[in-house]
Amino acid sequence: MSTFFIAGTDTGVGKTHATCTLLHAIRARGSNACGMKPVASGCTETPEGLRNDDALALQAASSTLMPYEWVNPVALREALSPHLAAAHEGVEIRLAPLNEAFERLRGIQDVVLVEGVGGWLVPLSRSLMASDIARQWQLPVILVVGLRLGCLNHALLSARAIATDGCRLVGWIGNRIDPAMEAVDENVDTLRQLLPAPCLGVLPYGVPPHAAVSHLDLSAILD
Repeated sequence: MSTFFIAGTDTGVGKTHATCTLLHAIRARGSNACGMKPVASGCTETPEGLRNDDALALQAASSTLMPYEWVNPVALREALSPHLAAAHEGVEIRLAPLNEAFERLRGIQDVVLVEGVGGWLVPLSRSLMASDIARQWQLPVILVVGLRLGCLNHALLSARAIATDGCRLVGWIGNRIDPAMEAVDENVDTLRQLLPAPCLGVLPYGVPPHAAVSHLDLSAILD
């Protein structure tokens, strides 16, 4: 069984898009795989309870339909940093319910992809950071780099923070979030040279996850 933590260089860089593409790619290799979004803010009230679009996308891209409460054990209403959204609801995010959901998923799936929230150092509470999930569960990290102006600095700082926290960066994915970005190939080449992990692929702009599988090469992390 393999587990990975999907981190992002920032909010809005396409972590969910990359995670869903990874799920389709892993399933195409014959493995059962599911996604998990331990903490999600910006959730919508539904008859079934609070639901987050990113978590629903991960649930739908998984091999089997896992219970939503396992995929997203902490769902918060406001689209704010999780520690603020939780405080506004009078709750504190703790690792215990996240641990329980994670153990259930990895007990029945070949691969579990755990998507972070925001960037590497987003606070979940006064004493808990998003990075603590990867640290506590000892998960190898895949970094999603949103390809836009400033991505070199964000990617290199994220890689340094991941290493400083004692986690292992095993690969990175470039995601074309800005179709008008200049010198994309040169920026990707720079990232290939400077990031201390292999590039698993570059996802094109506007291509849905199931159709972007051919842009990934997972041999560095799964073979």
